[in-house]
Formats: sequence, C-alpha cells, structure tokens
Amino acid sequence: MTLKEKIEKDFIEAYKAKDELKTSVLRMIKSSIKNKEIANGKDLGDTELAELIAKEIKQRRDSSEQYKAGDRAELAEKEDEEIKILANYMPEQMPEDEIAKIVDEAIAKTGANNPADMGKVMGAIMPQVKGKADGTLVSNIVKTKLSK
Repeated sequence: MTLKEKIEKDFIEAYKAKDELKTSVLRMIKSSIKNKEIANGKDLGDTELAELIAKEIKQRRDSSEQYKAGDRAELAEKEDEEIKILANYMPEQMPEDEIAKIVDEAIAKTGANNPADMGKVMGAIMPQVKGKADGTLVSNIVKTKLSK
C-alpha cells in the first residue's frame, strides 16, 4: 500500500469515526498532495509525499512555537496534536548516532574545519538523509562538530 493510499484509507476511517481533528488534518494533507501533483503535472511518489508531510510538520512546529511565545497554549496544543497525526505518515527517522557518522564522513570528504564551511557539509549530507532525518537536527549536529 502506497503512502497516498494509506492516507486515503485513514481519512475515510477517521471520517466514519467522526474524529474531527484527524479528519481535518488528513483532508488538509490530501489537498496539499493534490495541489503539488497539479503543479508538478504528475503523481507524487512516497519519497515526495514524505517531503511534503515533513514540510507540513515543520510549519506546525513553527506555529506551535509562535503560539507558545504568544502565551496561546490551547492553539499550540492543537498544532502539537496535528504534528502527532502527521508523524504517523513519515518514514522512520534515522537515529542521531547514524546521522553523526554521516556528518563525520561529509566533514572528512569536504575538508571542512570551521563553522564557515557548514554550507558545504550540509550540501553533501542532505541528499543522503532527505526524508529520513530532520534538517534542524542535522544542522545542529553539523554545528556542534564544526565548532570543536
């Protein structure tokens, strides 16, 4: 079963169960998928869907942080619940130690030795971990290793 089929199946189940939040989140992601497919002129594969869902999760994280900063806990909580629902459709994320190994290899390959070389290292790493690791986590690991 493709990721798109799983989203559709779960949407129908949530709709029948009258789970308003899950129905709303899945309706939104289905709409995003359709818009992206129209823009690209082709159906999206699982990798592209995972990237789209990761983008939606990032937007919700940002919104949640803004709501928390604005002392709007109830809205932040709703965003966090939506993140949990969307996270079910993401591929399993790489563990930190595996990301650290890839970072070490990229640093050695690019010859980076200070924080100014971060762009080179990130450019070498991201194609390998795209969809499998959070970009912020990767960025933090790279910063830590280059600042030593």
